[in-house]
Amino acid sequence: MSAPLFLVESLPTAETATLNGPEGHHAATVQRLRAGEELLLADGCGGTAVAVVTAVGKGALELRITSRDHVDAPAHRLVVVQGLAKGERGELAVQAMTEVGVDTIVPWTAGRSVTQWRGDRGVRARGKWVATAREAAKQARRAWLPVVAGAPAEDTSAVARRIAQAAAAFVLHEQAGERLVTAELPDRGEIVLVVGPEGGVAPGELAAFAEAGARTVRLGSSVLRTSTAGVAALSVLAARLGRW
Repeated sequence: MSAPLFLVESLPTAETATLNGPEGHHAATVQRLRAGEELLLADGCGGTAVAVVTAVGKGALELRITSRDHVDAPAHRLVVVQGLAKGERGELAVQAMTEVGVDTIVPWTAGRSVTQWRGDRGVRARGKWVATAREAAKQARRAWLPVVAGAPAEDTSAVARRIAQAAAAFVLHEQAGERLVTAELPDRGEIVLVVGPEGGVAPGELAAFAEAGARTVRLGSSVLRTSTAGVAALSVLAARLGRW
């Protein structure tokens, strides 16, 4: 089994360190790591360190750092604009997209979104997405922590501006003639994928995104749920870009 990963604000520079706080509590009390066991530390920005537990305290571990590494940011930044979905489907999408390698997740208040993030509710909902991405990144042993953009969510105009600044942008649509598996991709830069809510992307939104430079693409002959479409599209891109 791979060594568990714990996120820290910054990697220790000395040869010894203490892992405390919520991560230390989880390591010592929940996972019950013991002296001699190995773990990974990550700062979420590419930096990692391998450490061995030397002592276990109450909600904390004493560590000896055995090696350090840094994973460079990929040449392509994969951004998924995720239409707000009902219930837990949004969080399920965030979890799975993080595991397969998304770099930025943008909550989108689409015209056909049943759920609306307003006021305190929006702040809490966005917080759940951030927490879900964090835990999924740890589970997947990712050196880079995905960013959840938006404040707390972006509207269609903001998404169009994001598309206009990207190296390439694709809107997933079941009636598109072009397939993502064969679509032309840039050599580097930001690639934006737009995933609509349960009701799909409205015609006016499609027009706004096309004007900003996005192309509509499909994945296959079947229609996927909003919670799985982004995961499937990311998997295609991960394979095509050599991440997998």
